[in-house]
Amino acid sequence: MIVVFTGGTGGAKLVHGLAQVVAPERLTVIVNTGDDLEWWGLHVSPDVDSILYALVGLLSRDRGWGMDSDSFRCLERMQQLGQPSWFALGDLDLATHLTRTAMLRAGKSLSPATAELAAKLRIRARVLPMSDDPVTTVLDTARGTLKFQEYFVRERHQIEVHRVRFEGAHRARPAPGVIESIAAAEAVILAPSNPVTSIGPILAVPGIRDALRQIKTTIAAVSPIVGGAAVSGPAGELMKMMGWPSTIAGVAKAYEDFLDVLIADRADEPEAARLRGENLQVLCTNTIMSSPAAKRELAQFVLEACGVMSGAAPGGYAQAKV
Repeated sequence: MIVVFTGGTGGAKLVHGLAQVVAPERLTVIVNTGDDLEWWGLHVSPDVDSILYALVGLLSRDRGWGMDSDSFRCLERMQQLGQPSWFALGDLDLATHLTRTAMLRAGKSLSPATAELAAKLRIRARVLPMSDDPVTTVLDTARGTLKFQEYFVRERHQIEVHRVRFEGAHRARPAPGVIESIAAAEAVILAPSNPVTSIGPILAVPGIRDALRQIKTTIAAVSPIVGGAAVSGPAGELMKMMGWPSTIAGVAKAYEDFLDVLIADRADEPEAARLRGENLQVLCTNTIMSSPAAKRELAQFVLEACGVMSGAAPGGYAQAKV
């Protein structure tokens, strides 16, 4: 079993690549839910949905979120009616949130609701939210306290952040299957996701970081930082706020208590040479996933770095009917 920790667009791209080189039954994806929000009365799980859409080839190639070729007529009408419209939901995307919300209101928790959505999309990989308990990423900023989507989408992450908190994490429990998957993993991969607000909430759930510390399986992380800057989003600035450099050394610092292999871009080869040591292997390759081929090549490289044979995924990822 290959276990992937993920959140954000970079993580979805790597999962898309892995789904093309690993048999889906071998792939378990543990997803950040600190970004979840209620929008128009619906429970939206942006990172979970990006993974579901990536695994069936429906993730928007242009935006990196939402469904490919979606329309936004409902959003336009809601704006005309004076409803909040800064968080864009597509018309096809709405069907996912309506279905999830109905399941949650009927008494299901998030992990079985996610499993049912995956089954409806004919996804054979296992997709696990990090927890069924609510955990909310909150940022204390120069303009007050904001939830993650308010900071990231509404304010376009242009506000200085003083502190990041994961409200509810201390009393949350890992979702069923999360700890067991880590213990049984052939390899654990941390996707090129923001270490602070995408991977950070997962590691904040009690028991998950400890499980990573205890396994003997190789744990590899793909750096979201290339040449001293984030590929996208505010990862670099948030890492500096945490006291970590906005470099591959900062990524290694974020995961220093369990990381075995760091995958960096070729642009960071000089720093990689300085980082290599007895307890950390640092390998360089192209980490910019600008095409389907680049996603597959990076996925294959990461698996080989973990000493895992991939085995082609029969027919690639599943194709959903929409």
